[in-house]
Formats: sequence, C-alpha cells, structure tokens
Amino acid sequence: MVELLSALKYTIPAVIVFITAYTLLKEYFSQEMKKRHVSMIEAKQKVSMPLKIQAYERIILLLERISPRNLIVRVHDHKMTASQFHGKLTRAVREEFDHNLSQQLYVSSKAWEMIKNAKEETIQHINSCAGQLNENATSTDLSAKILEKGFEKTATKRALEYLKAEARKSFL
Repeated sequence: MVELLSALKYTIPAVIVFITAYTLLKEYFSQEMKKRHVSMIEAKQKVSMPLKIQAYERIILLLERISPRNLIVRVHDHKMTASQFHGKLTRAVREEFDHNLSQQLYVSSKAWEMIKNAKEETIQHINSCAGQLNENATSTDLSAKILEKGFEKTATKRALEYLKAEARKSFL
C-alpha cells in the first residue's frame, strides 16, 4: 500500500503536468493555425483585389463603349451605307463583349447577366432602327435613327448603375 501511495505521489503530478502541457500546446498550435490561415487569406486578397478592381473597370469601359451614343461616335463612317454601318455597329458590340468575357470571373452572376442583357438590348436596338430604314439610307441616317430613338433607361445604364453599386459595396 505504501508503494502504491509512493507511486501515486509521483504519477499524479506528472499526469497533471502532462495534461496542462498538452492543453497549452494544443491551444498554441490552434492559434498559430488561425494566424497562418488569416495570413494566407490576406496574401490572396493582395493579389486578387487589384484584379477584381481592374475587372470592374474593364466592364464599365465595355458598357460605356457599347452604349449607342459612344458606339456611333467611335464607329461612324460617312462613306458607308446604313446596311454596312449596321453590320459594323453590331460587330463592334460583339467584339467588345467577346474581348471582356473573362471578366465575368470577378463579378456576381447577376451583374454578368445584366451585362449580357445590355449587349443584347443594344444589338436589338440597332437592328430595330436599321430595319426601319430604306435600302438607300446612309450611315448618317442610321446614326440619326439610333440617337432619335435613344433610350434613357437602357439596359446598359442599368447594368452600369448596378455594377458601380456592387463595386462600391465590395471595395469601399
């Protein structure tokens, strides 16, 4: 019995020291893992944040470039027929959009859907205006028709507003 008490006299403090050390080390390593995780997230954000901001900038530029008023100013050629100009306008919208397809990676699904709708609505508007002209119409006639039938609250403007709000929410 004395031997058992003597053994317990050394064993119990050793077990208490082991449990204490185990608990402290477990908590320490847990905190270190959390710090490492936060550090990795911060490092990823340092890389991805500029890419996201650049994507929003490029998409805003896309929307500005395909808005009818800006598109006409940039693409207009007085020597073209309305039919030729119609083709050039729709091609310019599609090329702008295709050039920025990869940017959808950085914006919400809703924002990208609005951008696709803006592209489609712009093409439909151009097609509609071109369909109202006769065969002898010039590019100037088509430009005038597109601007005359200008739409104040276009899908392009709605997408721009939504995108700006999303960017402000994400970065400010």
